[in-house]
Order: sequence, then structure tokens, then C-alpha cells
Amino acid sequence: MDRSNEYNDLKWAIGLNRYLLKIIGLWPEETNDQHAELSSNFWLLLNIIMLIFVLTIPAVVSLIRVWGDMILMIDNLQYTLPLFIAILKVFIMWYKKRALSPLVDMIIKDWMRIKLEKERSVMLKHARIIRSLAICGILMILLTLMVTISCFFSGRTLRHITNLTDPAGKPMLIQTYYLHDISSSPKYELTYFIQIIGLSLSGLSYTAVDNFLGLLILHICGQMENLHLRLLNLGKDPDFKAVLKYNVKDHIRLIRCVEIIDDTFNLMLLGLLFFFAILFCLQGFLIINVVNQGGRLSFIQFIWYISASAAVLMHTCLYCAVGELLVTQSDKVHRATYEYIWYTLEPKAVKDLMFIMLRAKKPLNITAGKTFPMTMSTFCNVSSVEHMKRAIIFSLLLES
Repeated sequence: MDRSNEYNDLKWAIGLNRYLLKIIGLWPEETNDQHAELSSNFWLLLNIIMLIFVLTIPAVVSLIRVWGDMILMIDNLQYTLPLFIAILKVFIMWYKKRALSPLVDMIIKDWMRIKLEKERSVMLKHARIIRSLAICGILMILLTLMVTISCFFSGRTLRHITNLTDPAGKPMLIQTYYLHDISSSPKYELTYFIQIIGLSLSGLSYTAVDNFLGLLILHICGQMENLHLRLLNLGKDPDFKAVLKYNVKDHIRLIRCVEIIDDTFNLMLLGLLFFFAILFCLQGFLIINVVNQGGRLSFIQFIWYISASAAVLMHTCLYCAVGELLVTQSDKVHRATYEYIWYTLEPKAVKDLMFIMLRAKKPLNITAGKTFPMTMSTFCNVSSVEHMKRAIIFSLLLES
């Protein structure tokens, strides 16, 4: 395979994720190009201004104004909580940009080096998964924009409107309160348009960081699978010592990469679990409110809120699924070393093989706050029926 094919594979595998993160100024690859660095800082600053000053602060002020009215509070928190999570993600990516840069360089080197066709197929298989997830994230943002714009031109809204939230009768995209008067034209249209841009950037920030985390984990999973294949065929290689030495170094490299990822994103994952739990309780109140027909929520608004919750559920499932895959690939490496006929090797070779045995004994995983491993069992516990019962009980207490 020539270098042009390897570069094309690299561009196909990470190009979409790189483009999404460059739009919001968070692509962590270091560069000596001052123009590119300046452009990245500009988009990052614009994104932060939109998130904090255009959306989050006005939404929090509006939340204080409607405090005590559960329907209006839930309507506000449906957007305010994801905005806080988006700000957390942006801050973590910006603060850990230098620590993540070596991981991006590692991905580039892995794609650009000469490799077997079987190894290339494994890497493409994992890259295809994260590319599909990135495309789904973009489609979700575009669908949201289409629904929003169509509601604007049709004069409808998916929010719950009252004189307290929208005194002029002109609803905004989300429940916000600005110091200036937005009821007159063209201030209303201009503010509405700015909110569309801000929500697009917030959705992009929310999705792009998730996809980047998936890109890192799935790339390491691909490298772990290639390591597993090399260990299975270790005895067939004539230069046994050199290949074993390379595999030991490669395994240590992957372990260090997972440690960097966990140190970077564990706080973000912990915040996301709390966010999901709070949103679950709020949705429980909405379910009771609609079933009892005592609330002021329309069926279309209810469907919109449930769709938003399903999107959050899918993102949570993404974290746990890639974490489960990482544990699985790590366990494969562990089993491959123990199932190898090590008793036929020389004592020195067995000693070298023990490095992989000992390091692979503890499964690799990413955690939420260094406490909860992000696996499918964790996801099932978070989204179980028992938690739904607790959410409904909690919502009944709120209603009473």
C-alpha cells in the first residue's frame, strides 16, 4: 500500500470529526501555523460567548423568574441543563487540549504507518462506526434546525408559553430573559436568529466532543484487536523476540492512552450521569402530568420533550457502549496471553510475555468520576425500570 492510500484512509477516518471540532475551535492537534491558531481561538471565543452570554445566563435568569411553577421550570431546564453540560465539555476540551494532542498524533501515526491488510480492515471497521455516529449527530442537529425554522414561519412553538415567559406574545426558541426589549421588529427577528446560531453551536459542541471521545476509544479498541491478532500468531513469526518486544511496548502505549482519556473525561462523564438522572426525574413528572390530564402541556410538546430525552439516552448509551467494547478488547488480550503455549518458550521470553499478562490482568475502562465504570451494565442500572419507578414517585411528591 502506498502513502497516498494511507493518507486517504486517515482523512476518511478522522476528517469529519476534525471538521466538527475545528468549527468550534477545539481540535487538539498542535500546529505552528499562527493563522490556523488564531482562527481556532476566534471560533472558540465565539462559541463561548454564544453559550454563556446569549443562551445560558438569560436562561438562568428566566428560571429564577418562573421558580415555583413546575411546568415552566421543567420547560426551562430541558434546555438549561444541556447548556451547562455543553459548557462543561467545551471547558474540559479547551483545558486538556495539550494533553489530548499526543493522542491525535498517535492516531495519525497509526494510520500513516505501513500495516497488514488485516490490520487495516480492523481499523477501518472501527472508524466506520464513529463516522456513522458523527453523521447521525449532524443529522440530528439539522433536523432540529428544520423543525425550529418551520415553527418560526408557521407561528407555532414547542414551548409552554405564558405571559411570564413571553409577555409580548412572541416566543423565543428557548425560555430566556434579556435586559433589552425584544418584542419590537427587527429586534425580535435578530434575537431569534442569534439564538438559532447559538443553539446550533451548542448542539455541535455537545455532539462533537462525544464523537471525539468515541473516536479515541474506538481507535484504541482497533489497536487492541490488532494486538490480540498479533499475539495469536506470535509463534508463527521467525523473529519472535523482536515481535514480542514490539507487542509489549504497544500494549503499554495503549494503556497510557486510556489513562490519559480517563483523566480527561471522567469528570464530564460523571456530570452527564447526574444530568441524565435529573432529566429522568423531570420526565417522570411530565408523564404523570400528561396521564392525569391536569397539566398545561400539549401532546406535541410532550413528544418533543420525549424526543430530546431519547437523544440524551442515546448519547449515554454511546459512552457505555464504547466503554464496554474497550473492556472486551482488553479481556481478549488477557486471554490471548494466558492461552499461549508459554511453557514451551525460553525463560527470558516467558518473562517478557509476563509483562502483558500482568498489565492485561486489570481490564481497561473509562470511568465517571473515577468511580463508575462506563459499561453496558452501568447503562442498564442507570436506565432500569427501578429508576423509572423512583422518578415517578419523586414526581408525585413534587406534584403534591
